[in-house]
Order: sequence, then structure tokens, then C-alpha cells
Amino acid sequence: MIELKSPREIERMHVTGQFVGKLLEELSTVAAVGVNLLDLEHHARGMIQERGAESCYWDYSPSFGRGPFRNVICLSVNDAVLHGLPKSYVLQDGDLLTMDIAVSIDGWVADSAMSIVVGTPREADLHLIRATEVALEAAIEAARPGNRMGDIEASIGEVAAEFGYTPNLEFGGHGIGRTMHEAPHVSNNGRRGHGMKLRPGLTIAIEPWLAATTDQIVFDEDGWTLRSADGSRTAHSEHTVAITEDGPLVLTRRPNERRPHEEASEQPQARLP
Repeated sequence: MIELKSPREIERMHVTGQFVGKLLEELSTVAAVGVNLLDLEHHARGMIQERGAESCYWDYSPSFGRGPFRNVICLSVNDAVLHGLPKSYVLQDGDLLTMDIAVSIDGWVADSAMSIVVGTPREADLHLIRATEVALEAAIEAARPGNRMGDIEASIGEVAAEFGYTPNLEFGGHGIGRTMHEAPHVSNNGRRGHGMKLRPGLTIAIEPWLAATTDQIVFDEDGWTLRSADGSRTAHSEHTVAITEDGPLVLTRRPNERRPHEEASEQPQARLP
């Protein structure tokens, strides 16, 4: 069942989203060469506790995974892209790190993810990250009343193709609100003009993620961490978005987030080596 939220309920989700954005932005400044992933996990725990929020990941037990998940954030490095189980790993120069977190404040949830390069970046990694960011912004732009879910999904697939990537369709975005995962599913590719009609009050997490040279994934032995099947690098961008009468409202914008169109333009036709 899909629950449409009232403007007041969206305001409450926005409060949570602003905290999530702030948390991710702060962690992106903490993440550096020589920092252990467990330091990031505990930093996130401290911020959540101080705010009086609740982690949506702690004790999360879906059909996959060797649960329950006993951490508050997913930290995925290099070829890992989703559900990265925090472990004792010291970040190295050039590592591509994805941070994904969902929390609840006063019963309302927001979910967001970002990928960064720690230390010296490779152009190919920046290209991959940018592809997910541009795809996310294109999908957000399509999240308007009267459009259809396929318009959001096709926006992601089209940008991925322009950048030279093929999205995996096993895991994607989702409805969100009172819980982390609600209906409907939001695929990372689709057909324009198809799918459910978008209505004001719908709140969804849109999350394009890509691997450099494959659309296949494999599970780690921990039962949680998902990696590219060929070991190529990965990236993931996600925002919680509300569809309103006035258009899309991004609930998890980071305080100093720069959107792709505000940065120097990049020609996306060819994947970098």
C-alpha cells in the first residue's frame, strides 16, 4: 500500500532529512587517508545519539543478509557498492568510499547516500561518481505530479547510458516515510510514460548506483556487502524526495552540496579508462 503524506508530514520528514544531510556532509570531512571505517561508524553513532534520532539500520533483518545488521551506517569501499558492513579497514589513498544512512526522528525517516574519493582521485572514479549524481538530479527533475514512475526510472537509465554505464536492476530506490522501505519500488531504468502516476504526497528514495564495467553483483561472505561481480569500482548517490504540487522537494540536501549543473561541465559520451 502506498501512503501519500500531508504537507505537515513532509515537513517532519524534512527535519529528519536535514539531519541526514548534515551527518553525511560531516562524515565526508572526517573520512581521510588513515581513518578506520569503524571510526566513521562510531562518529555516526555519536551524532545520532546526540540528536535523539534512531538508526533504521540497527537490527535491520531483510530476507538477504546474515542479520541482524548491527551498525548505523553502510560503508562500502571501491568495488563494494551497497550494504557495506562496517569493519576494521584503514582507508588508503585513492579509495572510493560510499556512505549510506537512514535514520528516524519522531517517527519519520529519511535516507541518503554519497560517494567520495579519499585522498588522490582517479579521473575514472570521478567520472563514475558524477554519473550517479547527474542521474540522481535528472530523476529528481522528473519527480513531478502528472509524470509517471517510468519517467523517473528512465531518467536514471538514460544518463547512465550517456556516461557509458549499464545499471543493475536488482536493487533500487523505494518508498519511504514512517519506515525505511515502503512501496513503491523505484528501478534504476524504465520506460517513459509507464508505471504509476506521480501524485503530491508521494515520498521516495531515489538511488542510482553503478559499477564501472559490469551490471552484475555478488555478495560478500558477510551476507550483506554487495560488490561488482568483476571487481570494478562502484558509486552510489541517493536522496529522499517528496513530490509536491510545486514539484520535487529534496529532503536530504547536504548543507553545502553542489549540484552537478553547478560544477564544470563534463562530456559524458565515453567511459574513462
